[in-house]
Amino acid sequence: MDRRDFVRTSTVGLTAAAATAGLAPHPAAATGPVAPAIRRNRAATPIVISDLSGIRYKNGGPESAVERAFRGITEGEDVLDALVAGVNIPERDPTEMGIGYGGLPNADGVVQLDSCCMHGPRRWAGGVAALEGIETPSLVAKAVAELTDHHLLVGAGAQAFARALGFEIEDDLNTEDSRRLWLEWRRRVDPGHWLDPEERLRGQGRAGEETDPDRIKPPGSGSSTGADPDAPRRIRDFADASLEAGLSMVDDGLIPEGSFWGTINCDGINAAGDVCGVTTTSGLSWKIPGRTGDSPILGAGLYVDNDVGAVGSTGRGEANLYNLSSFLAVELMRQGMGPLDAGMATLERIRGNTVEARLLNARGLPNFDVRFFLLAKSGETAGVALYGSGETHYAVCTENGAEERPFEGLLEGSPRD
Repeated sequence: MDRRDFVRTSTVGLTAAAATAGLAPHPAAATGPVAPAIRRNRAATPIVISDLSGIRYKNGGPESAVERAFRGITEGEDVLDALVAGVNIPERDPTEMGIGYGGLPNADGVVQLDSCCMHGPRRWAGGVAALEGIETPSLVAKAVAELTDHHLLVGAGAQAFARALGFEIEDDLNTEDSRRLWLEWRRRVDPGHWLDPEERLRGQGRAGEETDPDRIKPPGSGSSTGADPDAPRRIRDFADASLEAGLSMVDDGLIPEGSFWGTINCDGINAAGDVCGVTTTSGLSWKIPGRTGDSPILGAGLYVDNDVGAVGSTGRGEANLYNLSSFLAVELMRQGMGPLDAGMATLERIRGNTVEARLLNARGLPNFDVRFFLLAKSGETAGVALYGSGETHYAVCTENGAEERPFEGLLEGSPRD
């Protein structure tokens, strides 16, 4: 029996058990409220896990996100404080186009950011979505967890909350590169109206490429206040044209695939066994304004349980929202699966629930990728991906330094095969 068959068999068994007895109860459910609030943990080996953005981007400094987070954890910082300080490095790095400052904008050219954090021992969580003007949404998410009785603030309300706390609000988080790429995307979506400047200087037009301006207008754009009878068609057409143009830019090497989908997840554990996690993103490039993916949603893009471990994700957010994937993976670990098998079983769940024709490739498999970063309380880690042909490694930092470790892919080939 190979690993995938084992995972399928194990998942069936766990599902059957859940149907008859329910998910295994959290220890607090049987023992009553925990006092004190922060439970003592057994000794553990400190470790930080992340996607590759956590090791590749240093914003001109000496440390990557995982290195900064690991140093903070081993020097006695609160685990969540250390992780957030770590992801602040790529959030502020203008060359990282998937998160923070310089993250690729939405269809209107506006950078909207999402983030979520969870503090395992304190049972705290906080998130922000569609936040504009602040390059470090992870810090605002942490403030939501620390200072409010809420888990999620969005849009203008999240920005007002941050402003009241003294966060500096920028007029525009675009860089020269992110704005240039947005203009190229507009030209590919609507070549009849947004012209290539080099072609125009050479006197070359794009005859025959005239497009219907309504077809490529983002839903909600324009001054009309009444109902739009063509809205369903426009929304479908815009989504198709937007994705096609974006993926063509990936194919042409203008955008790394990881930056197109955005997101960094970073999770860690200290010597006392305290587990925390943070996820931050600029979301899907050229998204419909206001679109929110899985990253700021508890249980979808991130879930932490201090008795079990942490799981975070990158890739297609809608798949994780539908399957509550990070929560599912943590629950599978609670019921006895190791991180690798829990991650593979969660990917199997996503594959099984992907049935719409528009989300399937020619082989009848999902036409998108999803990756999970799994950290067990024991310190065991795993990185898994729906497809093994995409990003092939994830980042880990231990006392031996930062290193890349290989992903295990559930499916062979490419999402677009």
